[in-house]
Amino acid sequence: MNVLFVAAEVAPFAKVGGMADVVGSLPAALREAKIDARVVLPGYGFIKHDKYQISHLFTFSVTLREGVADVKVYTTVYDGVPIYFLQAYPYFGNEKTVYTEWNWDSPRFIFFNQIVMGFMWEMSVRFNWFPDVAHVNDWHTGLLPFLIFQNRNDPRWSKLASVVSIHNIAYQGDHVGGWLFQSGIHGRHHPDLVYQDLTDNMLGIALAYSDMLSTVSPRYATEIQYPYMGYGLDGLIRTRINDLYGILNGIDVKLWDPATDPNINTHFSVNDVEEKRIFNKRYLQSSLGLPTRDETLLIGVVSRLVWQKGMDLAVPALWRMLSQYDVQIVVLGTGEDEVEEDLRRLERTYSANTRCKLSYDGAVAQQIYAGCDLFLMPSHFEPCGTGQMVAMRYGALPLVRETGGLADTVENYDGDKAERGTGFVFQWEESEAVFGTLRWAYNTYRDKPDVWKRMQKRAMQQDFSWDASARKYIEMYQKAIAKKS
Repeated sequence: MNVLFVAAEVAPFAKVGGMADVVGSLPAALREAKIDARVVLPGYGFIKHDKYQISHLFTFSVTLREGVADVKVYTTVYDGVPIYFLQAYPYFGNEKTVYTEWNWDSPRFIFFNQIVMGFMWEMSVRFNWFPDVAHVNDWHTGLLPFLIFQNRNDPRWSKLASVVSIHNIAYQGDHVGGWLFQSGIHGRHHPDLVYQDLTDNMLGIALAYSDMLSTVSPRYATEIQYPYMGYGLDGLIRTRINDLYGILNGIDVKLWDPATDPNINTHFSVNDVEEKRIFNKRYLQSSLGLPTRDETLLIGVVSRLVWQKGMDLAVPALWRMLSQYDVQIVVLGTGEDEVEEDLRRLERTYSANTRCKLSYDGAVAQQIYAGCDLFLMPSHFEPCGTGQMVAMRYGALPLVRETGGLADTVENYDGDKAERGTGFVFQWEESEAVFGTLRWAYNTYRDKPDVWKRMQKRAMQQDFSWDASARKYIEMYQKAIAKKS
């Protein structure tokens, strides 16, 4: 089976959010299962060709309504996966960021969908390689299932199945009808799109025309069927319920491994976590200028500092914890100006035990995972999330809201001897709920060290590898192909 992943982000070449991690890891797991998985993404100007041994493969021309586009195809092999980069000026080849502004991103990602069609045809002609499944991701590549459908009278395109993965339904590429018309895209007359006024919504188009749909966790697959989490697409999701898969994301367990991670102070595993992990906590404290105190609960946050991540719930709760209890807090991330200023104020007020690094540093992030006792992730919604999984793998117990992938991956402490539990879970979207759960975790850490250690070891033993998820993706691909035939 040949599978082509089409995405705007792919780690490590171009990463903004979690989609990059999925498309950067899942194809390698599929190849281990004998699936010929490959990836195509825009050839952004900031991608370092020398660093990743990227070389020119071929150039082709495609005729579009706006003229003839010359597309340069570059390639490399990363983690055993063939990766292709498409450059075509003026849209792709000289930019410094993945995303820019709506009135530029809309036409350029529409264009990307069009040249991917040409790329697939050229791969067939030049190398006798053509996908059985085109796996598109989020709105940026959501036009592709419609373009495949448009060519359904051609024998080759008629057999090509399409699958869309929803990484975050809140971002949809909506109101792009004018750009679609300008690009020469025919009318999208699918009745579910027409009825719900979604013919100019890129993600909506993908949901209507894809053979199968998936989201990045089972819980999120349920949540997006309702108005609160569906962001206007819940009605369309419900019409495709029989084609919807909720498949939990995995993480790269070779990359995220406290036994080998070069960015942490002391390597450890579940077998020696009690003896060795404490050195990472001490290193984190001392490197940030915090008092080196083993008995103090160290709370870590690695996050985009935005509403979705529950920062409006977290910050008031952290103020109360610092004013009443012996805790230390380390925050790493960037985001909304208001949230950043609230955190600066928190650090100024409690400078002895708070550090807020309003930037992003991958090495520091891994030190926080390896050194903090409690990892705070109180998201309003979280399609899957990887932070909580990495935290558990590194022995930090997560404190999360019961939503999306957080609900699927973190089992709540049973409140007794920890016969069950890998962290602390709350439900209500209120700062009081965050504070109450933080206080519960604090008391558990202080008064029940054996319980804490038991949960810590259980958390580290959770299997978040891509193996199980890859098998479910293969099952979905097989259904999409069968549906097409």
